[in-house]
Amino acid sequence: MENILDLSVILPIKSMVMRDFEDFFKKSIESVQSQEFLPKNLIIVHGKDKNLSDYLKKYDFQNLKVTTFEFDGEPNFSNQVNFGITKAETKWVSILEVDDEYSKIWFKNVKKYLDSYSDVDAFLPIVVEVDNKLTFQGFTNEATFAANFSQEMGYLTNETLLQYQNFQTSGMVFKKSLIEDFGGFKPSIKLTFVYELLLRLTYNSAKIMTIPKIGYKHTNLREGSIFWEYKNGETKLEENEVKFWVSSAKKEYFFSEDRNIKFVPENA
Repeated sequence: MENILDLSVILPIKSMVMRDFEDFFKKSIESVQSQEFLPKNLIIVHGKDKNLSDYLKKYDFQNLKVTTFEFDGEPNFSNQVNFGITKAETKWVSILEVDDEYSKIWFKNVKKYLDSYSDVDAFLPIVVEVDNKLTFQGFTNEATFAANFSQEMGYLTNETLLQYQNFQTSGMVFKKSLIEDFGGFKPSIKLTFVYELLLRLTYNSAKIMTIPKIGYKHTNLREGSIFWEYKNGETKLEENEVKFWVSSAKKEYFFSEDRNIKFVPENA
């Protein structure tokens, strides 16, 4: 019998309208199935897409316990992840994106750290960033091990985040209670919603530790993703809007509730 962690994996899916969706999805699910320590539940939150709904019903998840929910609200990453977390009945949760993969050792290492660091509220993976052709782009979250980065090497602090923004929450294993106590992702914070959440958690003294093992592969700027559209599509961002969303994250992390934030172009 497999070892089961008190953990739910949240997988948000907007629709199947994405290049190579089935290939990405298969690899993503296999990265969970191949773990030595399995999550107690895989929670899939998907938009209203009949083709996707039918596809999920027929998919063979094998050794995984899977619960699917059709999301009634606006299907975006923040809303769907927040909803999935409310449905989790476990102490710990983790976010998996449909075009990403956990490393085979990730949950095994998480289990070791859960047993050894009972005071930690969230464990970050070192993330391998690749492009849509799977070409290596760099690492994320590894900066916590840089000299003079934070007061305690390997830990993420609020003071550090105010100076350096490049961190990834997908793959992170964190207590569900953090979201219940301090709020989830804010849909109104475009682009920097991950950064804002981490600022809020560390501001509220959440202890976030990076495990010094490669734990997650993230497909960066995949064609059709929100960040691809902002960089290459019709909604391509200008530098002043990027600065606006970074500034908004720094202003909004004091508030647990999502507030109405809207960018107004300078020439509007």
